[in-house]
Amino acid sequence: MRHYVMAAVLLALAGCQSTKEDSLTQTDPPLSPVGYGLKPQRESLPMSFANPVGHSPHSTYGRNSQQLFADLRASNVGDTVTVNIALNNNAQFDNTSDRLRESTGQLGGSATIAGGGFGIDDFSLLTGNALVGEATKAKSKGAGSIDRSEKLNLQVATTVTEVLPNGNLVVSGSQEIRVNYEVRVLTLAGIIRPLDILSNNTISYEKVAEARISYGGRGRISDQQLKQKGWMEPVYNAIIPY
Repeated sequence: MRHYVMAAVLLALAGCQSTKEDSLTQTDPPLSPVGYGLKPQRESLPMSFANPVGHSPHSTYGRNSQQLFADLRASNVGDTVTVNIALNNNAQFDNTSDRLRESTGQLGGSATIAGGGFGIDDFSLLTGNALVGEATKAKSKGAGSIDRSEKLNLQVATTVTEVLPNGNLVVSGSQEIRVNYEVRVLTLAGIIRPLDILSNNTISYEKVAEARISYGGRGRISDQQLKQKGWMEPVYNAIIPY
């Protein structure tokens, strides 16, 4: 009978484990549709486009040919510019704190009472001493350290989504790479100056104002890292933390 009870308890505890299975374990993680990153985070200003100039069918250079003497760097909505990300940051902080506080106090007094009467000839003498002392001590000490190192070397092509009144460009772009059952996602958005764009239509990431760079992923590995625990595991860790 005891074995049946133990088996029933184990089955009940196993049922408490989260049974929600991620659909990514059965199929490949989906990719975002092309143009998804072009959605502006705020309403863009209206911009007019010039009508295309007609050309002769017998011309040597068509409308799609690059102009020899024109500036081909991004300047209008829809143009693309490549952002070079060469992130190599190191941060190290060491903080210590030590606090000690002590206080002492003492209160004392003495009293003598003598008297007679009510048919009593002898004097009764009462002498007392009182002493109250107080002492407190508080001490705290803490230490903390941070040591971080981040390195990222990538290139991402962004699209101009808005031209600000002062001529600066709002750009946004993303890349998605799927390897087996894991999708790596790189997104970048920010504001750039046309003067900072190089002749090869590229710009360095440190010249992107309000830069928002995100590099992450989704898939089987990411799902396992974020998988919800059963309710018994936190209880077990609280009782036996080591």
